[in-house]
Amino acid sequence: MNSMNQIETNMQYTYNYEEDEYMTQEEEWDRDLLLDPAWEKQQRKTFTAWCNSHLRKAGTQIENIEEDFRNGLKLMLLLEVISGERLPKPDRGKMRFHKIANVNKALDYIASKGVKLVSIGAEEIVDGNVKMTLGMIWTIILRFAIQDISVEETSAKEGLLLWCQRKTAPYRNVNIQNFHLSWKDGLGLCALIHRHRPDLIDYSKLNKDDPIGNINLAMEIAEKHLDIPKMLDAEDVVNTARPDERTIMTYVSCYYHAFAGAQKAETAANRICKVLAVNQENERLMEEYERLASELLEWIRRTIPWLENRTPEKTMQAMQKKLEDFRDYRRKHKPPKVQEKCQLEINFNTLQTKLRISNRPAFMPSEGKMVSDIAGAWQRLEQAEKGYEEWLLNEIRRLERLEHLAEKFRQKASTHEQWAYGKEQILLQKDYESASLTEVRAMLRKHEAFESDLAAHQDRVEQIAAIAQELNELDYHDAASVNDRCQKICDQWDSLGTLTQKRREALERTEKLLETIDQLHLEFAKRAAPFNNWMEGAMEDLQDMFIVHSIEEIQSLISAHDQFKATLPEADGERQAILSIQNEVEKVIQSYSMRISASNPYSTVTVDEIRSKWEKVKQLVPQRDQSLQEELARQHANERLRRQFAAQANVIGPWIQTKMEEIARSSIEMTGPLEDQMNQLKQYEHNIINYKHNIDKLEGDHQLIQEALVFDNKHTNYTMEHIRVGWELLLTTIARTINEVETQILTRDAKGITQEQMNDFRASFNHFDRRKNGLMDHDDFRACLISMGYDLGEAEFARIMSLVDPNGQGTVTFQSFIDFMTRETADTDTAEQVIASFRILASDKPYILADELRRELPPEQAQYCIKRMPPYTGPGSVPGALDYTAFSSALYGESDL
Repeated sequence: MNSMNQIETNMQYTYNYEEDEYMTQEEEWDRDLLLDPAWEKQQRKTFTAWCNSHLRKAGTQIENIEEDFRNGLKLMLLLEVISGERLPKPDRGKMRFHKIANVNKALDYIASKGVKLVSIGAEEIVDGNVKMTLGMIWTIILRFAIQDISVEETSAKEGLLLWCQRKTAPYRNVNIQNFHLSWKDGLGLCALIHRHRPDLIDYSKLNKDDPIGNINLAMEIAEKHLDIPKMLDAEDVVNTARPDERTIMTYVSCYYHAFAGAQKAETAANRICKVLAVNQENERLMEEYERLASELLEWIRRTIPWLENRTPEKTMQAMQKKLEDFRDYRRKHKPPKVQEKCQLEINFNTLQTKLRISNRPAFMPSEGKMVSDIAGAWQRLEQAEKGYEEWLLNEIRRLERLEHLAEKFRQKASTHEQWAYGKEQILLQKDYESASLTEVRAMLRKHEAFESDLAAHQDRVEQIAAIAQELNELDYHDAASVNDRCQKICDQWDSLGTLTQKRREALERTEKLLETIDQLHLEFAKRAAPFNNWMEGAMEDLQDMFIVHSIEEIQSLISAHDQFKATLPEADGERQAILSIQNEVEKVIQSYSMRISASNPYSTVTVDEIRSKWEKVKQLVPQRDQSLQEELARQHANERLRRQFAAQANVIGPWIQTKMEEIARSSIEMTGPLEDQMNQLKQYEHNIINYKHNIDKLEGDHQLIQEALVFDNKHTNYTMEHIRVGWELLLTTIARTINEVETQILTRDAKGITQEQMNDFRASFNHFDRRKNGLMDHDDFRACLISMGYDLGEAEFARIMSLVDPNGQGTVTFQSFIDFMTRETADTDTAEQVIASFRILASDKPYILADELRRELPPEQAQYCIKRMPPYTGPGSVPGALDYTAFSSALYGESDL
């Protein structure tokens, strides 16, 4: 209490007690509350202990508070001990009027201190009225123990409550909101002791469920080490539904007087340590930023030329190798760089925030390593990457199409060349000149059949030319040989057309001389040629290569093949009819013993050829069945891959979108302490990271799909690229949101902003953020400032906008709003404050010695000062004197970093 009296003596107060609203309320104490036996018991014990804590300095004490103050002598003695002033000489008589006179002297002294006594008379005190006696003691406690408490422009009860809240804020399970229920578990008292004397109590071992043990432990330690007598009964506090507020306030005020003002030198040293630690951390962050920026820019410089290379390969294998390299880049090489870029931006923002809130100049990176430079380089990387995968896939499709077309060209060209082989020599023959009439007519019919065959092959030649043209348009690597072969076929076709026309003209001239023709041979030729052409077409179709990308397409081919098989009985009937014609020819020759050849002069198609080709068709049908069924199985497998991928993508895509919306909503709607918000965002981040295995599994399925050359998926609208972009955006968003909260915590702690202020800032920002996108436009920001009481002219508003929107984006972010409100409402460290702190450590000397720094500061901080502090050369200098004024000013001047 000596320290308390000294503090009260050295400090000057300017309160007007007669006009103070709070004192008026407390002095008009509620008598009805004292009727509560539990509260009256608590007040008796606490007030008695409080009085004895002062009376023992005069070598006395009281036992019964209403009896021992009746004669006024100990009451006057109590006031003298508390105030340090002498009261008028007391009356020593034992008569009632002597006692009343002494009590009146004490009450007059209390009134002289500006305390308004309501309904408290000397007669009631002399008569031992317990209610009046307790009310009078409470008035004394208010005036001499509580009223002078002042914390941040609040006094008395509010000041004491704010002091308790500040000191216990970091402790779990402690939430001081009043002077009754908030203290029932005893943790508040233990937290006050641990905050100032952590050596006296191990807070981590306390149990919230043992309130009596916690209160008794706090009172025992306070009595033994802090000279604070036991004023409470733990059972009364715990078992009372609402403990007496005055009892708690009286006891807690003793803690305030025991601890307040005891750490002046420690505060000064802490301020210096804080400033130096900030400076050291800022230097480390600058060096780290430079290193990370250099590495990231070098990687981007090396990667962009690779992504910009669009030189196509000539083979499928080479292009698939390029696709595999690109998948490795997206899956293995790029994601770490995305994290590095995000971390680099976070580090830069954190560094600038720390520099700004500590009044340091902004950090200017080396030339070419600004955040904007990195963003520009990254944008160029994204631009180069954009479309690269699509180009690769298009090239693979093109090469696949080319291979298919080239094989089809070779098959059709071979078939045509086999058919056309020797046709020119036949057309050039002049055998009709020495032939009989029958032979000539046969030659003419044979030529007609050839013309039909020639016309039937017109489509094939046109198909060959069309395929060759498409191969040229698709830039087939061996287009020269294709063009050469196609040109030969076309030239030969033109020659066949010319020769055919000339032979017809010659035969028609000879036809007039010929009258007999074998009708059976003619009929055979007419029916055998189309049938032979049909068989060749059927064999060609049955051997034709096919490429499909869906079950529907292969089922369509199967259906067409089934329709073809349905025509086989009819074709077999035609075959038997054609063979029966030849049988009839042989029968006629045998019947009439004709000496002519049984060969058909009108057709090159023989019976054996028809039989062999028909057998070939029958062999090709089941082979075609097998190949179609194999392809159907492959398409079913591809469909399973599509459905497997879609099932995951349709879950992961909405999950990412939901998380993005939750993060966006939480950044706007989250309330409560920033640490709770940080924990919630960290939980979001933990859940997102734990979800990574789903992305990896989807990547595996996507690789299987690409390896199977599946390029479409009707079961989902999500592509792997969508999922990748969404996942990277989700990681970036949660990291940036966490960084915003970390920045707010740094700002709050550095500027001394309370959680309530931070919540008010958030509420104001959200109210005027009409689009709910985390941004306010200029009109919204002006309305917000006006609602907060700013008188804005155009010039003043323009000045404020240059602070919150320096780049002229037209919007104000929440961080810019917080920075502005922080500058408007919070105090910051200044060079003058640091100089004043050093002056305290130097005992008011204009210089400081190295030994003094080592004694007052931690070793690392002391060595930092000694190394950078210039010698002092002013008046009264001594050897080894260091100039802390120049050092402190340099901390807030231009940065050399």
